[in-house]
Amino acid sequence: MMSELPIEISCEDVHALRNSRSEFLLLDCRELFEHKTARIDGAQLLPMSEIQDRADELEPHREQRIIVHCHHGGRSLRVAQWLLAQGFSQVQSMAGGIDAWSQQIDDSVPRY
Repeated sequence: MMSELPIEISCEDVHALRNSRSEFLLLDCRELFEHKTARIDGAQLLPMSEIQDRADELEPHREQRIIVHCHHGGRSLRVAQWLLAQGFSQVQSMAGGIDAWSQQIDDSVPRY
């Protein structure tokens, strides 16, 4: 059993994980129109509004680390808590969302 991860992770730590080629799923829980406006390369879109109906799509990642992001970090925190309650053991929410990512990591990602 892996040690329990903190519920939130900073975008700097997510960036470091990506750079170290760590295995994890970056899950974008925003809506499609938001994803079309701004996205982080490699993130998988699964809107919060659809996650209960489409949770089976995450089954292959059940034992894997999943980092959820949204616009500012509120929805992703709720999605992370829901996934933890469904038995996904390694789920975190990216604090500050894609807005913080745009400001701190990659300013080519549009802010909205």
